[in-house]
Amino acid sequence: MLQIKSFTFNPFMENTYLLYDESKEAVIFDPGCYERYEQAELDKFIEQESLKVSHLVNTHCHIDHVLGNAYVKRKYGVPLYIHQNDYPVLKSVAAYAPNYGFAGYEEAQPDFYLSEKDKLKFGNTSMDILFVPGHAPGHLVFYHAPTGICIAGDTLFQGSIGRTDLPGGDHQTLIDAIKEQMFTLPDNTKVYPGHGAMTTIGFEKEHNPFVGKNARF
Repeated sequence: MLQIKSFTFNPFMENTYLLYDESKEAVIFDPGCYERYEQAELDKFIEQESLKVSHLVNTHCHIDHVLGNAYVKRKYGVPLYIHQNDYPVLKSVAAYAPNYGFAGYEEAQPDFYLSEKDKLKFGNTSMDILFVPGHAPGHLVFYHAPTGICIAGDTLFQGSIGRTDLPGGDHQTLIDAIKEQMFTLPDNTKVYPGHGAMTTIGFEKEHNPFVGKNARF
């Protein structure tokens, strides 16, 4: 049975997710842990649950989602997976991180590229991959049908969507991608976003002011 543990890290209040199953193999999505106490919080849970981290995955590569990449790669000896279109986004972080107060940011290079043609496999789990650009040019979303878990990054939020005014963003591209990719998932799908509370596909179809049935924006 797939389990999910969430952490909220850094001043951007970014959600980092740890997914694992009965095999105890685990994946870390979007490690935002920059401070040592944040890293220690992540490590403590992994140790308590006797987990073996096998993958590090970025849904996309904006600063708040990649602050802990280098730490996780070094601590757990795991490869980093991103979408190829987000490589320039990842590379740009080092240039502007000090402006946001992250002078100690460490770069981490991706080891493998993922696309919507792949599956993310760990332990006894296989997750589908959706390509949902618009917030970032290489944004990926990960879906596990048996449990209805969706790791959404900064695509779809409770009552909102990802901002599209950053480099590589495009509002209409994101709107279309959410409707064509995410809204094809079952209504009871649990959406775990990059910021804020969990929501469901059905709730957002009904109420989201950007992509819901009575969209206002």
